[in-house]
Amino acid sequence: MVSWSFLQGLDIYSWQVITLLIISGFLVGIINTVAGNGTIISFSLFMGLGLPSNIANGTIRLGVVLQTLAATLYFNKNHFLSIKKGLTLAIPTTIGSIIGAQIAVSIDKEIFKIIMGIVMLFMLFLLFYYPQKWLKGNSTSCSKKTTGLQIFIFLLIGIYGGFIHIGVGLFILAALVLISGYNLVEANALKVFLVLIYSPFTLGVFMLSGQIHYGIGLIAAIGNIFGALVGSRLAISWGAGFIRWFVAFVILISVADMFGVFHYFIKMIC
Repeated sequence: MVSWSFLQGLDIYSWQVITLLIISGFLVGIINTVAGNGTIISFSLFMGLGLPSNIANGTIRLGVVLQTLAATLYFNKNHFLSIKKGLTLAIPTTIGSIIGAQIAVSIDKEIFKIIMGIVMLFMLFLLFYYPQKWLKGNSTSCSKKTTGLQIFIFLLIGIYGGFIHIGVGLFILAALVLISGYNLVEANALKVFLVLIYSPFTLGVFMLSGQIHYGIGLIAAIGNIFGALVGSRLAISWGAGFIRWFVAFVILISVADMFGVFHYFIKMIC
């Protein structure tokens, strides 16, 4: 994970830190809306500012709620969002997220990071092994009622999202494309809607546990909102082909960072 440790000791309300929070929040909003896993930037930045991992994990939820609200409104305005289907899938996702958030306040996350890296590599393989499914979707699957498999998968995704959130957008995209049959543009709209539905519940768990820094979270959320609006516009105007390559890029960078590739090269250079 990228180190921001040089920021420790700085006044979080200085103009330098506020600017960094807003700019990074903007980038996170774009990445999360078009693909996913952008929250890892906020998470590592918040820890660099001195927040413990559990507080950073709770604080990122503020921006998540606001950026998904902005993106959902934009997708719905442009008629890319199936609210009825989204609400059906939101039920198991929300139940899972509450379970995951309860786990998150007291458990070590290292094992989940390893699992996430392995799953992401598998997802990268699927992106190129089934390219047409990601680009065009499957209208027959989309028109069918929600299946037991979909409910189970989204329950698991909800547990993961409630637990750590980082990377959950990529898992939701994969499930919506490969299991539910949506193309990437439609899947993106549903993805942000699903996260919007369950995130307030997980936010509530962290609020009740006192694991949120409101100052840092709300400042970063300003950038999150504007980034989400730009990201949703890019997703619609540039289409599924762009999203597929963007998702692949994000997965590669995320996995490389997760397994310390960047840290290794920095050590070699230095």
